[in-house]
Amino acid sequence: MIDSADLENVVKIQSVYRALTLSKFQNKPSPPTAPAIAWPAINKELADTNPFTYLNFVLGFAPATGPAAVEIPMRKRLANIGIEAGKPFSLDARSPQQKAEFTMGMTSGLEAIKATTGALGKDENGWHVATNGFGDRKTYAGNFSLRAAAAMAGIYGNDAVEVLYPLLATDGDGKKADTSTNRYTLTFTADQLPPVNAFWSVTMYDGKTQLLIDNPINRYLINSPMLPKLKKNIDGSLTIHIQKDSPGKAGEANWLPAPNGPIYLVMRLYWPKESALKGSWQPPALQRVE
Repeated sequence: MIDSADLENVVKIQSVYRALTLSKFQNKPSPPTAPAIAWPAINKELADTNPFTYLNFVLGFAPATGPAAVEIPMRKRLANIGIEAGKPFSLDARSPQQKAEFTMGMTSGLEAIKATTGALGKDENGWHVATNGFGDRKTYAGNFSLRAAAAMAGIYGNDAVEVLYPLLATDGDGKKADTSTNRYTLTFTADQLPPVNAFWSVTMYDGKTQLLIDNPINRYLINSPMLPKLKKNIDGSLTIHIQKDSPGKAGEANWLPAPNGPIYLVMRLYWPKESALKGSWQPPALQRVE
């Protein structure tokens, strides 16, 4: 929860910034207005059954030459079946056999992406820790399954040396965490807080929607900047209470509100130290409160 003093400091910082267009900053005439983009209607059902229309549209914004030269062989293969930048694509105009082949291709491709997503990183105490899969075009080196898997797992994810993302898979008993019927704790020993050069956070999301959780204390994460306000145990360890209802005033300082159902818990280590990247440090298991 942000207090008034913190908010005042944010306002002070914001007040010294100015936002200008580049042309105004350089005291030059504004460039001509870009032509309007005729965006297609976003329809989830159509995207699931016929993504090729959208693919042809977005390919027009991804040049196939220059820095993206690695994509040229794939672009040629797609063009052979009518998938090409800016061109209309009608699945309905295809023969029944062609429709079946396109459907089979979509299905097998999605299965391959999901399989690759499941193979990202390694499991540590119920957390899935991905140290590979995120990076630039050079990192992927034409491995489009890996690139798609990274987008599915966490689009716009950073390289592991910038941010490490442990994702909760199961609790300490190997079961999917659900706070509709269970309460949990996450305890870091005194010398086992996430090792970072910058900061770390533990963020709660709804397991069904992957959205943040509306809660009475307006808290959506617990992070390292909050440490001075969190309560430590006698041995110096830190216990975070993960449950849908307040643990009571004594434990509310360390309460991370959860949904009335399955949870999606993400830990983020910004600028992680080698111990996290190499696995000598591992996130602690989520423990169910009896």
